[in-house]
Amino acid sequence: MSARADVPVGSRIIFAMGGGGFTMEPTNPLLDDFVLSLAAAKQPRVLFLPTASGDTTAQINAFQARFADRWCVHEHLSLFRLREARRSLEEIVLEQDIIYVGGGSMRNLLAIWQAHGLDRLLVQAWRSGTVLAGLSAGAMCWFQGGVTRSSGPPEPLAGLGLLDGSLTVHADGEPERLPVWLASVRDGTLPGGWSLDDGVGLLFGGLRMDRVVSSRPGASAQRVDQVAGELVRKRLQPELLGDSEQSALGGVDEAVQELRRVHRVRRRLGDGHGHGHGHG
Repeated sequence: MSARADVPVGSRIIFAMGGGGFTMEPTNPLLDDFVLSLAAAKQPRVLFLPTASGDTTAQINAFQARFADRWCVHEHLSLFRLREARRSLEEIVLEQDIIYVGGGSMRNLLAIWQAHGLDRLLVQAWRSGTVLAGLSAGAMCWFQGGVTRSSGPPEPLAGLGLLDGSLTVHADGEPERLPVWLASVRDGTLPGGWSLDDGVGLLFGGLRMDRVVSSRPGASAQRVDQVAGELVRKRLQPELLGDSEQSALGGVDEAVQELRRVHRVRRRLGDGHGHGHGHG
């Protein structure tokens, strides 16, 4: 179990991605390197939760391929194969520096987490300083609600509510989600919030959205609220990761660049110490 004391609210980090990362951008590591840079540890422990996909081998393999040569200790947790786990669920979750949640069915994700008590453990981990990151269903789950396609057509669904507001994802890749989300915000089914293109992520420190970043030029985000029955939209211009001239707050981007330099050097030298381990 984690021995970390409770951390200040502003130090609790959630990074929510509309799409991208290792499952959608196998040749573009910018979002995943950004996730690694958010942890305080020099060699962070990273846990991947592929629950939303039904713990598919494809997602697990993609995660391992991306993080195997990163300076981290990585593993995945399959709730469908808990009999293979050698530690308790609590021990696995609360010892992590980063918990990364994959995409798939948001409805199934929440139901399975609740059945195992994992939702409670994730909140506890976040409050103790573990970075929570995720894409698609793994991003919407942290908010008050989102738009899921778990049953086929897009529909609003309540989330865990760690973050105020709602989120809809794949705004450019699955445009059929957007009108459902806008209608839900307009009629009050969902609170106002954000829509994200693939490749765009929102960084929250505590409950406040601090930054909008992107791994893709031209990708965008918007904030939408309902005021007196009308929608008020504001386009958000993301910082392009890896573009130091565009970044107004260069600290984290500099960390990302340093991580990438370290990874390149270690690959050239054949240093195996940066390789994580898979947990099956």
